[in-house]
Amino acid sequence: MGFKNAWHRDTDEDVCCIACGETVARSDAREYDKYGDRWDRADKSFEYLCKPCYREYCHLDRTGLEDRLEAAGAGTVGRGEFLRRYRDQAEQTRADGR
Repeated sequence: MGFKNAWHRDTDEDVCCIACGETVARSDAREYDKYGDRWDRADKSFEYLCKPCYREYCHLDRTGLEDRLEAAGAGTVGRGEFLRRYRDQAEQTRADGR
């Protein structure tokens, strides 16, 4: 197996962008690994961002992100509760002008 084949699949399945919900061909998306270790691929499944969302969201300052995620209950509460808490934090941050 060549180097390129070791990193890329032969199929171009459709994937769903986790940011906007659009379904796009895998070749038109970027892999996202929420653990930040996309190079360790053993037994791992990836989420995807479409290229426009990747350009918009993946090059932002992440200072304090881990603290915000933990404060919102990432990994400890259900998805709906987490999203509500995270949204509330974001709204409060905007209101405070930070």
